[in-house]
Amino acid sequence: MNEHFLTEIEIKQFKCFTDFKASGFKRVNLIGGKNNIGKTAFMEACYINVHSLNINTMITAICNIKFDRESLNILYGYKRNVDNQALLDSTKYYLVKSNLFCTEYSVSEKDALKTYHLSINDNSISINSNQFSVIIENVNNVRVIDNFGWSDGGIKWAYEAIQKQDKENELNAFISEFDDSIESFKIIGEKPQCKTNDIYRDIVEFGDGLRHYISIICGIYACENGYLFVDEIDNGIHYTQLDRLWELILTLSKKTNCQVFAITHSKEMLESFARVSEKLEERDISYTLLVRNKQQEIKTISMDYEMLLNSLAQEHEVRGW
Repeated sequence: MNEHFLTEIEIKQFKCFTDFKASGFKRVNLIGGKNNIGKTAFMEACYINVHSLNINTMITAICNIKFDRESLNILYGYKRNVDNQALLDSTKYYLVKSNLFCTEYSVSEKDALKTYHLSINDNSISINSNQFSVIIENVNNVRVIDNFGWSDGGIKWAYEAIQKQDKENELNAFISEFDDSIESFKIIGEKPQCKTNDIYRDIVEFGDGLRHYISIICGIYACENGYLFVDEIDNGIHYTQLDRLWELILTLSKKTNCQVFAITHSKEMLESFARVSEKLEERDISYTLLVRNKQQEIKTISMDYEMLLNSLAQEHEVRGW
């Protein structure tokens, strides 16, 4: 296990989580559970923690998760102005410990004074809102892909990693496997485009599945020695493509030393994950199932390679649907 990988996390307080623990994470990790149990919030908690190299990157991560949640409202003009401080204020409290960082953030309002409290390991700071400034500082190899895939700008950014590594032909081969009518992929005039019948067409003409697929592949290259978080990884991906997608994720993440966390609602996706891991004899995987106990507390059932294969072989219920 690489020393920079996230292996365990304790969410003392964040959104729907209180005194929550999960462990046993490997290089490639699949997260499952029923709707509205907190899978995306769990992924967000992990993302903020590993993104917290300093106070600015921690603040940026908190802003980013709210921006992603509001992306459709922003896209359709329901929220015309993006106020970074408003994005930050949407999270009132966050206290998460992992094998990497102990991170804490809170906003307090008392006696007409608003104060931000931030802490990373032994570095703590409290700032009055009148003196506070949001400085956006992204960690380039720690990224989130939402359930629709990246925007054109996100794909363009990640594609630069493909170009720097001279992997354009490799990416074209992967895309051709997804849709054999596509001859090649390029960024033309700031827009991701695919060539079919000798004509380049905008990626929006090919459906969400292709965008998601390209985002994931480019993201793994771009997040070398880092982390990639993928929400609803199976969105738009036909079941016949699942095995090949997992083959790419497992092999590319190993080459780039990228730790991957992905969310699924799909039984087929879980079965494919296990099947391909067994085929490749790839043991550096885990499956984390979020469940509620009788007290309605969120808990986990964590499975490594052997436990997952045994559970599926015995037809145990490991999905939580």
